[in-house]
Amino acid sequence: MEKGLIIETPPLDVYGQMAADEALCESLPARHLLRFYNWKEPGITFGYSQRRKAVAEAVTAAGCAITAVTRRPTGGGIVFHESDLTFSFIFHSPGAYFEPGKTYDRLHRAINAEYARLGISFDLLNEKTKDYAVNDPVMNCFAKPVNMDILYNGKKVLGGALRKFGDYMLYQASFQAPDARTNGSVHRNAVIKALGGEFALEWEAAGMPPAALAKTEELAAAKYRSRDWNERI
Repeated sequence: MEKGLIIETPPLDVYGQMAADEALCESLPARHLLRFYNWKEPGITFGYSQRRKAVAEAVTAAGCAITAVTRRPTGGGIVFHESDLTFSFIFHSPGAYFEPGKTYDRLHRAINAEYARLGISFDLLNEKTKDYAVNDPVMNCFAKPVNMDILYNGKKVLGGALRKFGDYMLYQASFQAPDARTNGSVHRNAVIKALGGEFALEWEAAGMPPAALAKTEELAAAKYRSRDWNERI
């Protein structure tokens, strides 16, 4: 069994959450890192390739009053982080070839199987969604399920986005079941067991390394709050 770290962070806003994932991708205190977001306040993230103006219009049209909004380093669409269980998983994925379909398949099948062992019936969407474009400027991640998303009673409850950092993969996920936070310990444990089993990991709890925490603060201010990043397109 290889050691994996479950990283605990102080409460962070949406800018700090994105910065923390990037900082951990740079520092890599272990080859496998799992982090459950400790939310300071609600926020909104949108995909790396989405257009900022269109995202702002979509958020306004949704009647959402959240003003803390930032672009993710990963792809996908708009995600409202109000009552979700949000987590990231950084893992060794050597080589230049990037196969997101196979990665989602592996991660989501493992998580779905763990819930099945708990007697909770979710479904994996196993067909391509027609007319779906990953870079749709106004695509709401949870309004339009895509292949390998996890569903409950036909509604998407878990989706994720990916980004390759050298020989490591960053997976950022949002679990939006009604009890995602109120029953958070059950869902956290399901994810921990699923990923630990799939990657043959023995988990240890760890705090955010001081250097990574300092980098988080730097990236949050200089990048994830910046117009250059958020209005890059």
